[in-house]
Amino acid sequence: MTASDEPIRWAVNLPLPGLALRDHRRAVEALPDLGYSDVWTGEGGGLDAFTPLAAAAAWSPGLGVGTGVLPIFTRGPAVIAQTAAALADLTDGRLTLGIGTSVPAHVSALNDVPFTKPVTRLRDTLRFLRTALRGDTVDQEYETFTVRGFRLPRTSTVRPKVVVGALRPKMVQLGLSEGDGVITNVLTAADLTQVLDAAGPRPPGKEIVVKVFVCPTDDEDHARSAGRAFLGWILNQAPYRAFHDWLGRGDRLQEARGRFDAGDQQAAGRALPEDLVDALWIHGSPAECHRQIARFAQEGVTSILLYVAPTPELLTGRADLLDVLARLRGGA
Repeated sequence: MTASDEPIRWAVNLPLPGLALRDHRRAVEALPDLGYSDVWTGEGGGLDAFTPLAAAAAWSPGLGVGTGVLPIFTRGPAVIAQTAAALADLTDGRLTLGIGTSVPAHVSALNDVPFTKPVTRLRDTLRFLRTALRGDTVDQEYETFTVRGFRLPRTSTVRPKVVVGALRPKMVQLGLSEGDGVITNVLTAADLTQVLDAAGPRPPGKEIVVKVFVCPTDDEDHARSAGRAFLGWILNQAPYRAFHDWLGRGDRLQEARGRFDAGDQQAAGRALPEDLVDALWIHGSPAECHRQIARFAQEGVTSILLYVAPTPELLTGRADLLDVLARLRGGA
């Protein structure tokens, strides 16, 4: 339970493994009965963040929806506000808009957008959205962009929450002080305690969403191989390097960083310490995964968001996706 005695919300990231987006309806409709109250999406090199959420809102109107996270560089501020307002209207305000800086590999390499002053841009975007989503007219010069005469139509009376993708304490403080909360990821349960403690007091009513990567299979070789492939890339993106340096892991990650910098991402993944791979990329039977996920249910946490990785069992039909989701949630 959280400090306010509200139950922690459980969510899953779309798309789910082994399903084309058009085939998600059955799974999405079943989520409330499995104990999930929300669906979220990220955005980087795969599908966009908003289309799956709009589909989910139509298939299961009671679900909350969230973006975790939407990059603030690849859409203009007004377009972010317009799209968020439309989805908030469709969901009667059940949208949590998670925004973040993303990483240069997604912003610049894929979209040819300069990755400059990311923290300032994020702060400016947050301030713009807080004003615009209230329905106020925005005519202001921010440090990283200028908006002249923007105003949303009053289509929804419920303003969506805006949370900040945050890793280190200063970004967490920004989300808690100026936004509606934070969403964080690629960290262990012990790391989460360290980050929240360092960020200081948490005002009441703020969202703290933790995205957990889980690979529900007893096939350790598959799970660790998939985990190393993902972590060998993301842990070598600049924001995550700085984060894990702050967590005190710089020395343990030097070999992986050297191999990544030399152009060998696969070797970077292989060089990661096995215990760190296991902690950041949870794997095992669904029941064992649930026990590990439960460690993130810490004081102040409001949502646990599961990114469910493909497994041999799910991809071949040897395991039923809905059964796996139920067991990850702690069901029988």
